[in-house]
Amino acid sequence: MFDKNTFSPYAARNTTKPVNFYCAAPFAQSVFLVGDFNGWNPASHPMRRREDGCWFIEVLLTHGHHQYQFLVDDQPVLDPRGTGIARNDRNERVSLVAVS
Repeated sequence: MFDKNTFSPYAARNTTKPVNFYCAAPFAQSVFLVGDFNGWNPASHPMRRREDGCWFIEVLLTHGHHQYQFLVDDQPVLDPRGTGIARNDRNERVSLVAVS
Protein backbone atom coordinates (compact mmCIF):
# COMPACT_ATOMS: atom_id res chain seq x y z
CA MET A 1 0.00 0.00 0.00
CA PHE A 2 1.16 3.56 -0.70
CA ASP A 3 2.01 5.98 2.07
CA LYS A 4 -0.47 8.82 1.56
CA ASN A 5 2.14 11.31 2.77
CA THR A 6 4.39 10.55 -0.23
CA PHE A 7 1.92 9.44 -2.92
CA SER A 8 -0.83 11.52 -4.41
CA PRO A 9 -3.08 10.45 -7.27
CA TYR A 10 -3.18 14.13 -8.25
CA ALA A 11 0.58 14.60 -8.45
CA ALA A 12 0.48 15.39 -12.20
CA ARG A 13 -1.30 18.68 -11.62
CA ASN A 14 1.57 19.84 -9.38
CA THR A 15 4.41 18.96 -11.76
CA THR A 16 5.72 21.47 -14.26
CA LYS A 17 7.15 21.11 -17.73
CA PRO A 18 9.24 23.64 -19.69
CA VAL A 19 7.35 25.03 -22.69
CA ASN A 20 9.08 27.14 -25.34
CA PHE A 21 7.21 30.05 -26.92
CA TYR A 22 8.35 31.79 -30.12
CA CYS A 23 6.97 34.94 -31.70
CA ALA A 24 8.07 36.10 -35.15
CA ALA A 25 8.07 39.90 -34.86
CA PRO A 26 11.37 41.15 -36.30
CA PHE A 27 10.43 44.84 -36.20
CA ALA A 28 8.86 44.88 -32.72
CA GLN A 29 10.32 46.96 -29.92
CA SER A 30 8.94 44.71 -27.16
CA VAL A 31 7.10 41.40 -26.89
CA PHE A 32 5.53 39.94 -23.75
CA LEU A 33 3.83 36.62 -23.05
CA VAL A 34 0.59 36.88 -21.09
CA GLY A 35 -1.77 34.13 -20.07
CA ASP A 36 -3.80 32.41 -17.40
CA PHE A 37 -0.54 31.13 -15.87
CA ASN A 38 0.64 34.67 -14.98
CA GLY A 39 -2.64 36.49 -14.36
CA TRP A 40 -2.40 38.15 -17.80
CA ASN A 41 0.41 40.33 -16.39
CA PRO A 42 2.88 41.37 -19.14
CA ALA A 43 5.56 42.42 -16.65
CA SER A 44 6.02 38.84 -15.43
CA HIS A 45 7.13 37.30 -18.77
CA PRO A 46 9.05 39.64 -21.10
CA MET A 47 10.38 37.80 -24.13
CA ARG A 48 14.00 37.96 -25.35
CA ARG A 49 14.88 38.89 -28.91
CA ARG A 50 17.13 36.49 -30.82
CA GLU A 51 19.52 37.45 -33.62
CA ASP A 52 17.09 36.24 -36.29
CA GLY A 53 14.40 38.68 -35.07
CA CYS A 54 12.31 35.99 -33.41
CA TRP A 55 11.31 36.47 -29.76
CA PHE A 56 11.71 33.60 -27.30
CA ILE A 57 10.84 32.57 -23.75
CA GLU A 58 10.74 29.30 -21.82
CA VAL A 59 8.02 28.99 -19.17
CA LEU A 60 7.36 26.20 -16.66
CA LEU A 61 3.69 25.20 -16.96
CA THR A 62 1.57 22.66 -15.12
CA HIS A 63 -0.33 19.82 -16.79
CA GLY A 64 -3.46 20.88 -18.66
CA HIS A 65 -4.61 23.50 -21.15
CA HIS A 66 -3.43 27.10 -20.82
CA GLN A 67 -4.70 30.23 -22.55
CA TYR A 68 -2.18 32.86 -23.68
CA GLN A 69 -1.31 35.53 -26.22
CA PHE A 70 1.64 37.68 -27.20
CA LEU A 71 1.66 41.42 -26.67
CA VAL A 72 3.67 42.81 -29.57
CA ASP A 73 4.27 46.51 -28.95
CA ASP A 74 1.19 46.45 -26.65
CA GLN A 75 -1.04 44.83 -29.32
CA PRO A 76 -2.46 41.31 -28.71
CA VAL A 77 -1.32 38.70 -31.24
CA LEU A 78 -2.40 35.05 -31.51
CA ASP A 79 0.19 32.30 -31.84
CA PRO A 80 -0.07 30.50 -35.21
CA ARG A 81 1.85 27.59 -33.65
CA GLY A 82 -0.60 27.22 -30.76
CA THR A 83 -2.69 24.11 -30.11
CA GLY A 84 -5.89 26.02 -30.80
CA ILE A 85 -7.90 29.18 -30.18
CA ALA A 86 -10.17 29.82 -27.18
CA ARG A 87 -11.93 32.72 -25.45
CA ASN A 88 -10.68 34.16 -22.18
CA ASP A 89 -12.80 35.59 -19.33
CA ARG A 90 -13.13 38.89 -21.23
CA ASN A 91 -14.37 37.04 -24.35
CA GLU A 92 -11.16 37.85 -26.26
CA ARG A 93 -9.67 35.36 -28.69
CA VAL A 94 -6.54 33.80 -27.23
CA SER A 95 -4.20 30.96 -28.15
CA LEU A 96 -4.30 27.62 -26.40
CA VAL A 97 -1.44 25.30 -25.46
CA ALA A 98 -1.80 21.76 -24.11
CA VAL A 99 0.80 20.54 -21.62
CA SER A 100 1.08 16.86 -20.77
